[in-house]
Amino acid sequence: MAAALFSRRSLMVAAGLLACSAHAAYPDKPIKIIVPSVAGSSPDVLVRLVGNALSLQLGKPVVIENKGGAGGNIGMQALANAAPDGYTLGYGNNATLTTNEFLFSRLPYDPRSLVPVGGIATTSSFLLVNNLVPATSVTELVTYINSSDAPVHYGSGGIGTTSHLGAEWFKTKMGLQSAVHVPYKGSPQALNDLVGGTLQFYFENIVTAAPQLQAGKVRALAVTSAERSPQYPDIPTMQEAGVQGFVMNAWGGLLVPPGTPQKVLTRLNTALNQVLQMPEIRAQLEKMAYIPLAGAPEDFGALADSERAQWGAVVKASGAKVE
Repeated sequence: MAAALFSRRSLMVAAGLLACSAHAAYPDKPIKIIVPSVAGSSPDVLVRLVGNALSLQLGKPVVIENKGGAGGNIGMQALANAAPDGYTLGYGNNATLTTNEFLFSRLPYDPRSLVPVGGIATTSSFLLVNNLVPATSVTELVTYINSSDAPVHYGSGGIGTTSHLGAEWFKTKMGLQSAVHVPYKGSPQALNDLVGGTLQFYFENIVTAAPQLQAGKVRALAVTSAERSPQYPDIPTMQEAGVQGFVMNAWGGLLVPPGTPQKVLTRLNTALNQVLQMPEIRAQLEKMAYIPLAGAPEDFGALADSERAQWGAVVKASGAKVE
């Protein structure tokens, strides 16, 4: 009897030691990051850049899995349902963590239940006009829209996108009820139609808009960040241009499923912050007009909470819905 009891205790101790050893060895296999958008998109490019460096920090391959569709909901649902063991991460942004819950009647995941690892980067947008619009400032654009006999059209990459909600917020703040929204399935066609003159104004992120702006095919009247862009210091902010309180950024970071062990979360956050401090990574981010968001998990969570309150009000005022 004593021998049997000793044997059982030995097995329990051995199992505990094995479990501790396995936990201490994290990670001991490849890590997957779910990106809720298609390959080649801005989030995909950003996460692949960081993921490659993260694999060096963690000593294991980091594999990107694209799960686009439904405004990012498909990818976030997959993350929420994944095992909370630190081997499945996801990329969450201002859409999937803030605006989607106000745009969709029902989400297949709870944005508040996903656990933040840390922010990656943030960027902003330009308020663009085509070269035929007789406005060289935001004030002149407002006057042009309000005095135009013909309809003034603005585009977006789709209902509920940053380009759409930014324009709706701009309309509300400046009383531009006559401007007409033209939604597109993605930003490339909208930007092309702005260049061609079909659209008169359009909010587009700096990265995507830069080639057309640098080629002189469109003009930027303002940037939506709180401060001027280091890459474009001559372009005023929306607030400097007279739209008080207008700050709109696109941001994103890494998340894990609820229930992920704290030690694993700490390990991932430390590695992510190390990546974001690498001079070569910071140089690449700056080249793409991104600003690193290194910090604690709580910092990224607080950002999502504050943005959720702001954009919930914007979506409600605009009446935008995605079904």
